[in-house]
Amino acid sequence: MFSRLPRIIHGGGIRIPWISLWLAAGGLGIFLNAPVVCGEIEGVTEFSGARAMEFINIQCDMGPRTPGSAGNLQLREMIVEMAREHGLEVNTLCFDAIDPISEREVQLCNVIVSAGPPGGERLWLGAHYDTRPISDHDDDPKLRSTPLAGANDGASGVAVLLHLMEIMANDPPPQGVDLMFFDGEDSGLSGDPSGFCLGSRRLAATCRDFANPLSRGTPRGVVVLDMIGKKNLQVPMEGYSLVNAPAWTAAIFERAAKLGLGAFVPERGPGVYDDHVPFLEQGIPAVDLIDFDFPQWHTTADTPDICSGASLAQVGRLMVDLIYNP
Repeated sequence: MFSRLPRIIHGGGIRIPWISLWLAAGGLGIFLNAPVVCGEIEGVTEFSGARAMEFINIQCDMGPRTPGSAGNLQLREMIVEMAREHGLEVNTLCFDAIDPISEREVQLCNVIVSAGPPGGERLWLGAHYDTRPISDHDDDPKLRSTPLAGANDGASGVAVLLHLMEIMANDPPPQGVDLMFFDGEDSGLSGDPSGFCLGSRRLAATCRDFANPLSRGTPRGVVVLDMIGKKNLQVPMEGYSLVNAPAWTAAIFERAAKLGLGAFVPERGPGVYDDHVPFLEQGIPAVDLIDFDFPQWHTTADTPDICSGASLAQVGRLMVDLIYNP
């Protein structure tokens, strides 16, 4: 059951004070001394940070990807077309919602791309493909109504999933994998969590419905990728993940340590209300991989030049290991 921890509101993310979250990790500091095992998986295409950076640039060239915008539609169509070209199953699940900022009705569409054997135990990987319609944390008050490019906040997680799509098309995974592209994550009003994570909330709430392709298998666990592209990436153990899915969180960070991925720090971090929370509320193990120490968050400075192929490569390498070593 999801623990309703005390919250501190920070715009599009909700952070929780640490209190005793570190105790919930069960001594995870042992990962600091774990053996380092480098190298790629035999027979599987290597994850390319440079290729992932290309996908960040492609997305940002589309302009703002706010729900209902031309850029949002263009990116969604690109995801669907890529999946079809690579022979992967793709499903688009749309629903109507009220945009919290404009207060207008907008159609939101989650996209699910499936690879590997059908049914059975499956790995769910997710990222939001929409961008925030306002740069409300910008230093310049004149720019705070400007839509942001969302290079790190949105495009980075999507870039990793797009490249994983290519890898899984070349090398089918031994176990089922569902890539979840969430819409409507970042259009909420600061201080009101009800306006955020609209797409993931809808998907999690309906994941057992017959019409939802996720219902065809059993989730091994959820990994959400958000803001994982910045230079000098440092991803701690996010608070909600650690308290509500300690074993799954531990397993992810243990793999990162064994792979020698220094971007993943097995230390306490802030709790962030993100797309993993709706799945935790459904009793599904979920971890949010996010570096919330990001000065360009919700500003016009969230552009591709602050991102790094090396950071994306570390995240991608971990995802490849999860996919091909279930």
